[in-house]
Amino acid sequence: MSLKQPLAALRRRCGLGLPGRGDVLASLVVLLVAVPLSLGIAVATGAPLAAGLVAAVVGGVVAGGLGGSVVQVSGPAAGLVVVVADLIARYGWAATCAITAMAGAMQILLGFCRIARMALAVSPAIVHGMLAGVGCVIATAQIHIVLGGKPQSALVSNIAQLPAQIAEHHKPDVLVGVATIVLMLVWPRLPSPVRRVPAPLAAIVLVTAGAVVGRLDVEKPVLPGRLLAGQTLARLPDGSVLGIAFAVITVAMVAGVESLLSAVAVDRLHRGKRADLNRELLGQGGANVVSGLCGGLPVSGVIVRSTVNATSGATSRWSAVLHGVWVLVFVAAFAGLLRQIPLSALAGLLVVVGLRLVDLGGLSHLHRHRELPTYAVSLAGVIFLGLLEGVALGIAVAVATALWRITRVSIELQDNDRYWHVTVHGSMIFLSVPRLAGELGRIPPGHEVILDLDVDFIDHAAFEALRTWMHGYRQTGGQVQVNEVAGDVWSRALTAAPVRHRQPPASRHRWPLPWSHTQRQEAGIGRRAVAAAQGGEARLLAGIAEFQRRRASQLRPVLSELAEDGQAPKVLFITCADARVVPSLITASGPGDLFTIRNVGNLVPVHDPGRPAAEAAVGAGIEYGVDVLGVETIVVCGHSRCGAVQALAESPSLPPQVVAWLRHGVEGLSRGELGAHTPLGHTLDSSIEGLALSNVAAQLANLHTYPSVRAGVATGRLRLVGMYFDLATAQTLVLDPDTQMFRPVEDPCTSTPPAPGTGRAARPAG
Repeated sequence: MSLKQPLAALRRRCGLGLPGRGDVLASLVVLLVAVPLSLGIAVATGAPLAAGLVAAVVGGVVAGGLGGSVVQVSGPAAGLVVVVADLIARYGWAATCAITAMAGAMQILLGFCRIARMALAVSPAIVHGMLAGVGCVIATAQIHIVLGGKPQSALVSNIAQLPAQIAEHHKPDVLVGVATIVLMLVWPRLPSPVRRVPAPLAAIVLVTAGAVVGRLDVEKPVLPGRLLAGQTLARLPDGSVLGIAFAVITVAMVAGVESLLSAVAVDRLHRGKRADLNRELLGQGGANVVSGLCGGLPVSGVIVRSTVNATSGATSRWSAVLHGVWVLVFVAAFAGLLRQIPLSALAGLLVVVGLRLVDLGGLSHLHRHRELPTYAVSLAGVIFLGLLEGVALGIAVAVATALWRITRVSIELQDNDRYWHVTVHGSMIFLSVPRLAGELGRIPPGHEVILDLDVDFIDHAAFEALRTWMHGYRQTGGQVQVNEVAGDVWSRALTAAPVRHRQPPASRHRWPLPWSHTQRQEAGIGRRAVAAAQGGEARLLAGIAEFQRRRASQLRPVLSELAEDGQAPKVLFITCADARVVPSLITASGPGDLFTIRNVGNLVPVHDPGRPAAEAAVGAGIEYGVDVLGVETIVVCGHSRCGAVQALAESPSLPPQVVAWLRHGVEGLSRGELGAHTPLGHTLDSSIEGLALSNVAAQLANLHTYPSVRAGVATGRLRLVGMYFDLATAQTLVLDPDTQMFRPVEDPCTSTPPAPGTGRAARPAG
């Protein structure tokens, strides 16, 4: 049987086509970063140096080929240094390899269970705190090697022994280690052609060459003759089953979470296919099984190498696979060069890597989201107790913080002289009862109380506490009115209906939806069935009742102020009586903002003192708005699919009063040419749309026949604005007074405002 078909199926499954030029070049760059980092991490954990290289090879080939991320590069990671070092000290290296393989098997099982996305539920503050703690531990331990000494077992001990270590002056090792640190820090600041070489590679090569040329007496790694030969085989650890299981879970969880978070972060650096997190977990598990059985360190996705890979032009997983192959080739061909690298150089490299795990720049984001306590506890826990203990403490703080935020109820009391206004936001549970009782106890007896409940859940304790207070307050002669701003949890609690889950604030989405749409969503029936099931009057009264129940208390303070001070609108809005056009909706306005005149066709009759009463009503509204209210802007707003404009164009049989009224639009439309006012790039649905645009311009011209309007425009006190609302796109167009063309309304938040005094009123059309 030919192998072509199985190989082709494997390539399709793994997403491997032929590698591109960018993948090959990126893999070589990643190789130069991976080799020194893999050696340094092996030194930091106390594992054989070859173990770091094995993990780099397996991580590239296995995790890169089978994983779910296109450009993520896997290998030994600094975030696992503390865990692996502890396992080696407790069980030995061979047993640690077996734990690594078992952790990989556990990751494969979790991947098949498709729960990888649950790792994203871990708070970033915990992850950053864990990495910062690991970075501090790595840096303080490796600084001793930089100085030519031996690190202690704990961070506190390393800090305590540091003065004595500095006093001993291990000059050759100090020179090499400090030079490595300086080069790592300075290299990214050098000119572009130079810094294209990865900083870890440049630092290791330069200091190693300097040590060889200067014949410095520095400590060097002890490597076997054949670097990857005779690897330690995995052996089952001795100890309690519970302890071993705990170790396996720790490696699987830490490596898995770091890999998944790294995959999500790397997705932001490329435009290719997004990461399949479950498949990524499967690939990481397979790599850990192979690495553990071959005597390698645990494998996880590494953000440093992945970032280098993405920014170097990688477009497929071939780059990660090839990088693993290059590591194997490099080790086999240049093992002698690796034996010349000073240990203090690798330690200096890890000092910088460890310090970079402490992301000080991200603290501002954590502070903005009030996550610093979780970060600080995770950091301190990792430093003083251990990695798993620190993560557990961080999770505990994050959960406690989330519970506090969820259960914290915001209670606002406002004395409006005639009544007390109480607003409750959040979730009402037993933890909020003491504060709720205390705040309600501040209300003096015998008053009217309007209680707005903006809550998504209420448990039995909170319900009983609130109902008991209401009963007692009414007995003192007071009145309590309950308005449910979000949901109906209170109403359902009163009727003994079960409230098992947090209820989304559905009522906030009711308005501005039409009655039929809202009722159709609630009942799951069609428009005609809705009309048959409930008449317009019944739905109108139901809407009024809903407004009284949910919105009236919110608007009452505003309306009360307007009732006392009177109206002072700045805009007179003339628009069509069409039910589909809602001025307050399309202008995002509220009570007191618009003085509105609505009629069929948004028509403005020419000024004539002897006109009929129906026409005089529009003129009276215009003169009242300009002369009495002192509006500063008059808007004439037409709309698409206007029945009045269609009637003018097609002359259908209409009632006499409608025909008499529509004659005010005939003269203006006769002057308007189809498309004369059409905005650039806008295609008219029909000739009716062009006539509707011309109708707006014609009515603006009619406004100039009113003496008060003409005087206001002449003095600059009054502006005339033409608008057009497209029902299908919910877009509003405005008439440009210079070009007489309609254009989309510019967002003042994103556009440059005109210089003061440059705006001009609309000119008469025609």
